[in-house]
Amino acid sequence: MIKGWQKSDWRAKPRVQMPDYPDQAALRAVEAQLSRMPPLVFAGEARRLKADLAKAARGEAFLLQGGDCAESFAEFSADNIRDTFKVMLQMAIVLTWGAKVPVIKVGRVAGQFAKPRSAATETMGGVELPSYRGDIVNGFDFTADARVPDPARMLQAYTQAAASLNLLRAFSTGGYADMHRVQSWIAHFTDGEEATRYRKVADQISDAMDFMAAAGVTSETAHDLGGVDFYTSHEALLLEYEEALCRVDSTTGIPLAGSGHMIWIGDRTRQPDGAHVEFCRGVQNPIGLKCGPSTTAEDLKVLMSRLNPENEPGRLTLIARFGAGKVGEHLPRLIRTVQAEGANVLWSCDPMHGNTIKSASGYKTRPFDSVLREVREFFAIHKAEGTIPGGVHFEMTGQDVTECTGGVRAVSDEDLSSRYHTACDPRLNASQALELAFLVAEELQDRRALRRASGL
Repeated sequence: MIKGWQKSDWRAKPRVQMPDYPDQAALRAVEAQLSRMPPLVFAGEARRLKADLAKAARGEAFLLQGGDCAESFAEFSADNIRDTFKVMLQMAIVLTWGAKVPVIKVGRVAGQFAKPRSAATETMGGVELPSYRGDIVNGFDFTADARVPDPARMLQAYTQAAASLNLLRAFSTGGYADMHRVQSWIAHFTDGEEATRYRKVADQISDAMDFMAAAGVTSETAHDLGGVDFYTSHEALLLEYEEALCRVDSTTGIPLAGSGHMIWIGDRTRQPDGAHVEFCRGVQNPIGLKCGPSTTAEDLKVLMSRLNPENEPGRLTLIARFGAGKVGEHLPRLIRTVQAEGANVLWSCDPMHGNTIKSASGYKTRPFDSVLREVREFFAIHKAEGTIPGGVHFEMTGQDVTECTGGVRAVSDEDLSSRYHTACDPRLNASQALELAFLVAEELQDRRALRRASGL
């Protein structure tokens, strides 16, 4: 435990991207109620994830982190959770085939309710109102009443997160995640004419499964084939919620952010002396740190020192988000800073946030080709620097939405309006997410060849 740290210390630090609640008495009552609730996750789970992430940093595993841009109260359903979980399982098997190492599955789920915004207000039809900051803060409807920050929304977020976790734990261990079942879903994806280029990989995965079954290795004989470890994560943006769910682990005496297994700090809230860094530095969970074009070498040095003073493996994941065509300008200097400091970090690629554009039809979108280009640039830079690309971070859904253009189903600008359901940023749909996994698997094969050549 960091000496002298208290979970409320962030309140004395500069705060950004957080709401000002007009009813402070109601806020205090909600915080008090949340502080009596059970934590959503447990310290042993967070420690296990940290150990897994340490393996990914060494190239002995690979991180797949994905899920909703912002979880919605209105869209919450068992089917939506199941479908996103399903596509992540498919992606994980494809990535495992490419990397030949275990894939760590971390969802942006059961806590990803708050969103930072580029402006405090937005204007429609000449009317200016506070920006929508996620369902945990205020409402999406463009009305004055809906946009007032309401602390009671934190209680609804907690209830939804608890229900989501309950279902995910059942899916993870109750047979739904059986590897043979997941392999059949992948084969179904490659049945379509437009996905034939991926059929060879799907066939190889199928052959491997058939071989294991013939050798007597099935979900009945090998427990690991019938279930998976699935972790949750979110941006630790609304600190009143985070503080209320912070608990002291009875085993170690170290504080735990009880809201999720992994929490991250966004590119807009990574001020070294700010409230968000202050809170995250004191909890034992694995911490993610978004690194954008404005991240300087000095920023990174200070942040690594504050967030991981003991240089603990698996503690800190650096999530690079620059935009296609900009990775070569920014990532090498940050890699060299990490190397010069001797810091233990896991490098992950977020190819979503730097590639958002406004389409000709007026919709905010992300071109699939730009997302893929940034991933490939990320791998290429790490290859050139002799470092390990340890993970990917996607905004995605298991639903058949039309929010990002491109992919084998060729979503066009004209298609965006047909199923554009996101409450905030555009997400890859199930087909695009799985296709991207096939393409990342190709990059991972190159990574594996490089490690073999290096004798690792």
